[in-house]
Amino acid sequence: MNFKMIHENYNVYDLDRSIAFYKKALGLSETRRKESEDGSFIIVYMGSESSDFELELTWMRDMDRPYNLGDCEFHLAFEADDFEAAHKLHQEMECICFENPKMGIYFIEDPDGYWLEILPPKK
Repeated sequence: MNFKMIHENYNVYDLDRSIAFYKKALGLSETRRKESEDGSFIIVYMGSESSDFELELTWMRDMDRPYNLGDCEFHLAFEADDFEAAHKLHQEMECICFENPKMGIYFIEDPDGYWLEILPPKK
């Protein structure tokens, strides 16, 4: 039996702001969208041409405050083909929240507080 990872879900407070962040910071674009008939939720799948894996952004109409992410001890990782250019962009966006130069990685934070690890290409 084989399993394939297909998506990860993040609940977001401001859907448009999150879509714009993921497009600018990571080059992801909307691949599809599901909206409930009663308007209670919208699910937007974000993806790229380099992978089948998608990020699912879920907006809930009745959420009246930003999500509590606890200690934020989880993250999604992205490999950047041009690590230096990615780092420069993320510096300009002021979204770098942690750097570990010894390991050669850094993390960015999205508008809802989710951490995203940025890695250089595998050697």
